[in-house]
Amino acid sequence: MSPVTPLLEPPEASSIAPHVDLLFYVMLTLSVIVIAGVVLAMGWFCLKYRRGTHADRSPRPPHSHWIEITWITIPLLLFLCIFAWSIRLYARMRTPPPGATPVYVVGKQWMWRIQHVGGQREINTLHVPLGRPIHLIMTSQDVIHSFFVPAFRLKQDVVPGMYTDLWFTATRPGTYQLDCAEYCGVDHSRMGGRVIVMQPAAFADWQRRHGGQSLAAQGAALFRKAGCSGCHDSQSSVHAPNLRGLYGRRVPLRDGSIVLADDSYIHDSIMLPDKQVAAGYSPIMPSFQGQLGESEVLELVAYIKSRNGKGAGP
Repeated sequence: MSPVTPLLEPPEASSIAPHVDLLFYVMLTLSVIVIAGVVLAMGWFCLKYRRGTHADRSPRPPHSHWIEITWITIPLLLFLCIFAWSIRLYARMRTPPPGATPVYVVGKQWMWRIQHVGGQREINTLHVPLGRPIHLIMTSQDVIHSFFVPAFRLKQDVVPGMYTDLWFTATRPGTYQLDCAEYCGVDHSRMGGRVIVMQPAAFADWQRRHGGQSLAAQGAALFRKAGCSGCHDSQSSVHAPNLRGLYGRRVPLRDGSIVLADDSYIHDSIMLPDKQVAAGYSPIMPSFQGQLGESEVLELVAYIKSRNGKGAGP
């Protein structure tokens, strides 16, 4: 492996990085041109009309406004183009491609806890294969953190009580710096790590050597241990929603609204069950806030996703 990449000159190590750099340099070039034009014009007028010169200062006759219209319209069109370009790039960065491999990340004072669907667990290190899209599903155990990999040109806030996501495809093997870019407490500066990009064969070998019980299987065990199966099992006498096939389905709520059963919905149903109560059910489910950590909730989410074939697991 190569040494950890220095932050001063990060390479372009992800598929999105060249597009981010191109946008940055275009904006930088336009800004330099505008600033240079303004400074040169100011300098020229200051020199021409300084005290003691014989420049013509007589009142000008009425003239056309085409100059003013031009210098307003052209910059406006340029900046609208930059806006459209940046929005398109942002949408691309926030839309994981189908089939991207999910990896779960929990930020905690002061570490990054990584959970792979195959059961591999890491602290402050993320192993990923070269050329494969990786979908990061992230949350925080305590305060706001920010997942930042300079070489990938990616940064995303990680917020307690909700899921944020990010995706990337690594394009260069090596070891790259991982930081927290949001001040999160006294040891914020020490909350770092590394992303190790490996050839697919080497990554598959790493998975075999560090594999264990899958995340969904761990969630299934926790589902029974926490007593969830007592109400949500198909044979249960308690009137509770059947979770089979739930993930990705549209769920009608008691208040008449409809929500998508995604990761955030399942998380809130476990930690804040009164927030969105399914239609036809009473708000009797107890909250597991303070009883389950965010890593355990991720296990339950992975298990529920696996029950209709979405996500990894048995």
